Amino acid sequence: DSEHFSVLLALLLLWLHSCRRLAECLWTSIFSHGVIHILQYCFGLGYYIVLGSTLLCQVPANVRRGTELSIHVCWYHMVGVTMYIWASLHQHRCLVILAQLRKSKSGSVVNLTHSVPSGDWFERVSCPHYLAELFIYISLAIVLGFHNLTWWCVVMYVVFNQALAAALCHEFYQENFSSYPKDRKAFIPFVF
Repeated sequence: DSEHFSVLLALLLLWLHSCRRLAECLWTSIFSHGVIHILQYCFGLGYYIVLGSTLLCQVPANVRRGTELSIHVCWYHMVGVTMYIWASLHQHRCLVILAQLRKSKSGSVVNLTHSVPSGDWFERVSCPHYLAELFIYISLAIVLGFHNLTWWCVVMYVVFNQALAAALCHEFYQENFSSYPKDRKAFIPFVF
């Protein structure tokens, strides 16, 4: 049975994702002087604690008792990990593009204003890093074997959360940049 390996692999990937996002916040992203409300910050911290706990609750009871621990790699593990790597690379690339908008050619920060991004998935959507986030969560659903209803509920939450954030960003771009590409969608290429 590969169910416990699926959960352990998903936990590892989620941990790697969290570490990468922390590193990007510390060393890649260039934030404006805007601040978030303390409740938003607490919600974000709580979200990742609940997310990890949600995965831990998916560990089969026999594994929690320390019996029947084995590694059984399935085809969907490979598909999920491949999709995870692909989405993570695109998300990182998009965050680098956003950071470069605020830097000079020499790499020093020259402004904290918003600019119109281009390149990679930005040619199709306003917030490709949000789309990549969705793909990362879908890749974890694949790693879990497609049938984990709890994780698909998490994926649905991410769809709505990221779609709302993308729609707000897209609206901001359209209102503030008259030359903003008309064919660029907010979140899903050619659709939304």
